[in-house]
Amino acid sequence: MSASSNAPAQRKLALAQVHLGVLLLGGTALFSKIIPLTGATISFARAVVAALFLLLVVKTFEGSIRLHNARDYRNGILLGVMMAIHWVTYFYAMQLSTVATGMIALYTYPVMIVIFEPLFHKSLPRKMDLIMAMFVLFGVALMVPELSFGSDFTLGIALGVLSAVFFAARNILNHKVFSHYTGTRNMMFQSIIIALVLLPFEINNLADTSVQTWLWIVLLGIVFTALPHALLVNGLRSIKAKTMSLVSCLSPCYGAIFAAVLLSEYPNWQTLVGGAIVVSAAIYETVAVHRS
Repeated sequence: MSASSNAPAQRKLALAQVHLGVLLLGGTALFSKIIPLTGATISFARAVVAALFLLLVVKTFEGSIRLHNARDYRNGILLGVMMAIHWVTYFYAMQLSTVATGMIALYTYPVMIVIFEPLFHKSLPRKMDLIMAMFVLFGVALMVPELSFGSDFTLGIALGVLSAVFFAARNILNHKVFSHYTGTRNMMFQSIIIALVLLPFEINNLADTSVQTWLWIVLLGIVFTALPHALLVNGLRSIKAKTMSLVSCLSPCYGAIFAAVLLSEYPNWQTLVGGAIVVSAAIYETVAVHRS
């Protein structure tokens, strides 16, 4: 069978891998409610498990786990610190509000990217991107029950948006200074940095962790962190980045469905309407960026 006749089958397999990867990433939100630890402690434990697993994978399939030069180590450390803040604020966002609300707040990041990225090139964002940003702000505002940081729910939304800021900044910087590494080695190094950054603050909080909690942590670190990342990297070999970006916009939907079915946590009308606006803006920006 020729390579050309294999191409459609490869694309179907790649699309299936991407969908499964996004589905699993959507499931990470559940662990903010299932694991009886703070968002920072969950992030630390998740990073340790993911780093150890990815070290083994990279050593097995790539041979070397080292980076090329001192500049890459410096950039990798900065990216890891950004990811640490992103992870911690992401889990706290869902613990203080709901799974659906925290994930929707995070998915303001595609719009943030198209606003921030032109600034790196000393140019202004497009007018349509600014309009989309206003839509996103409106969608987020709809989800806020009261404009008071005395409310845990409001604080959770604010932390979700802060998580999106650091995730957007990390993605922009990652593309510019770290994209010459495979996704697996990229995530391996950043997981190591996340673990090291949080180690002094969180190591004692795991001292009395039960076996059942550790099993949840291992499941989160391997099946819901390392595995979906590998699936997304493999999928990108046969499908366009635009396709993957569009599929990733389903992640808040997957997370909300998981929370409703497994945790009986149902979004209210404000979350549904606000979420529809935010996700629609994210999809629009994803399509517009790749068209241009």
